Amino acid sequence: MEAKKPLEKHTVKELREMALAMEGIAGVSAMKKEELIAAIKEAQGIPLKTERDKPVESLVDLKKKIRELRDKRDEMKEKGDRLRALYIKKKISKLKKKTRRLSRKASAVSESPAKT
Repeated sequence: MEAKKPLEKHTVKELREMALAMEGIAGVSAMKKEELIAAIKEAQGIPLKTERDKPVESLVDLKKKIRELRDKRDEMKEKGDRLRALYIKKKISKLKKKTRRLSRKASAVSESPAKT
C-alpha cells in the first residue's frame, strides 16, 4: 500500500492531470503550481492554511525582551563569561531586526489607506 504524497510534492503536470479529473475547476492549463494546489484543496474540501504557527509578538514585548537580555548580558560581562555575553548580544541583535521589521510593516499598513 503506497502512501499518498502531499500536493506540494507533485509536479505541475501531475497537478494539472488531477485538476482536470475533478469537477468544478476551470482554467487549469493557465494555472501556476500554487494556484493548482489551492484549487485542488478547495475542490477536495481541505482547508487552506492561513493561520501562523507562531503568534506574532508585539513591538512592546520584543523591546521588553531586549531590555531583559541587556541586563543579563551586563551580568555575564561582570562575571567574566564573555562567551555567554556574546551569545546574548547576538540574540539582542536578532530581536532588534525583528522590531525594525515590525515597525516597517506597521508604518506600511498605516500609510496604505492614505494612498487613494
